Amino acid sequence: FLGNGPSGICLSYLLSGYTPYFKRHSLHPHPVLQRKLEEAAEVSILDQDLQYLSEGLEGRSHSPVALLFDTLQRPDTDFGGTAESVLTWWHEPDRAIPHLVLGRNAPGGAWHSIEGSMVTLSRGEWMGLPDLPFREWLKQKRRGLRNNRATAEDIAQYYQHYVMKKGLQKNFRCGTVVTSVRKVSAESISNHTQKDLQEDTDSLWNSNERSTEVFQVHGFFKTGAGDKEPFSIYAENVVLATGTYDNPTWLGVKGENLSYVHHQLSALEEAVKNNSVGIMSDPVLIVGAGLTAADAILLAHHCNIPVIHVFRRRISDPGLIFNQLPKMMYPEYHKVHQMMKEQTFACAGPYECYISFPEHHILSFGKDKKCILQDKNGCQKAYKISMALVLTGSNPNLSFLPNDGIDLAMDSDQPVNPKRNPIDVDPFTYECSQEKGLYALGPLAGDNFVRFVQGGALAVASSLSKKANKNPP
Repeated sequence: FLGNGPSGICLSYLLSGYTPYFKRHSLHPHPVLQRKLEEAAEVSILDQDLQYLSEGLEGRSHSPVALLFDTLQRPDTDFGGTAESVLTWWHEPDRAIPHLVLGRNAPGGAWHSIEGSMVTLSRGEWMGLPDLPFREWLKQKRRGLRNNRATAEDIAQYYQHYVMKKGLQKNFRCGTVVTSVRKVSAESISNHTQKDLQEDTDSLWNSNERSTEVFQVHGFFKTGAGDKEPFSIYAENVVLATGTYDNPTWLGVKGENLSYVHHQLSALEEAVKNNSVGIMSDPVLIVGAGLTAADAILLAHHCNIPVIHVFRRRISDPGLIFNQLPKMMYPEYHKVHQMMKEQTFACAGPYECYISFPEHHILSFGKDKKCILQDKNGCQKAYKISMALVLTGSNPNLSFLPNDGIDLAMDSDQPVNPKRNPIDVDPFTYECSQEKGLYALGPLAGDNFVRFVQGGALAVASSLSKKANKNPP
């Protein structure tokens, strides 16, 4: 499958024969779920009816299976509890399903591209994967969690450690770029290739029930010498777990392609390192009202760099992420929210080197580094800036799929977007509604937090297990 971030790692663990069972004599705080778990305690969770088990669960995700797997691993975490997981894990090698995990980076995906000192939004223990608590791993490093949260560098190292510790590395191919995924008829593959496939994939290629269509995956490996080595793989099932980090959203305004306009936070980090922006420079323009924009503001504020902050929403908009975060747990984001409220263009506040423009948007960027803003009434303002950071989210890069994967989305007239238009999947198998054998995980399927992407992996593993073994217990 495609993508080696937390979704891909968790799925690889489940497909490698690691099997979750209800732990005997454990007690789940949800009495109805406890009763259901006791009904078939000897049957693996993978072989049970996930729809039945997840019925009636509520929480911070729209996915019933995400809520199920989360509450099995962290029973009362949303109430600040530390109850142990009610799962026990057995390694059953005969249940393993042959698979390959293709990724551009080392295991951990986009976590290797994020500034290492950045602190995660989620609590540290929510970043952990099955059967290796993140907090325990951190203790071994003789480190504690800052305000219950972890740095991006910690997370990236933990995911790499997890793959090694669980013996999954043989399934991972790093430094790969997938260029095309297409369905082809099995007959069109040469007999030689089919024979190789049959030997490689054991039970999935049962000679009596071979699929009439398979997926052809083209791409290339990046070698140590910098060469590109092409590859071609055939598979009955393909899992899309590529996340959304690599394709920043553009505003689509005049001058946005000028060299001083950037779409990633790393550009500001680089400028700070090079001393190309500082306390005496023209302001840095930051566009957006999400957490990445907030991280940019915190970095600029820490370095005394003047900031002009432009965003479309009202400060009081309930959809604004800052209005949804507990103040005690996220003091630094609460500070940014305060700055946004108290230091606007309309009223001066206590914060130096910062000014916010709520309900404004960018009209254009000029070659002279002048930027034109416009408010909701059409009133325009011009500012001279040193650099611009457009941090308004990112979209998945699905250029390797026919029609960029648009046909797979909930609204098949619009591009796939993790928040507004995810891929349309069956909620209990995560198989694409429009393409059998193709699965989508993580942000592509609308699951945007590490603690909840794992439920999708459980759903996919359960579905593939039932396909491979037509007679589960």
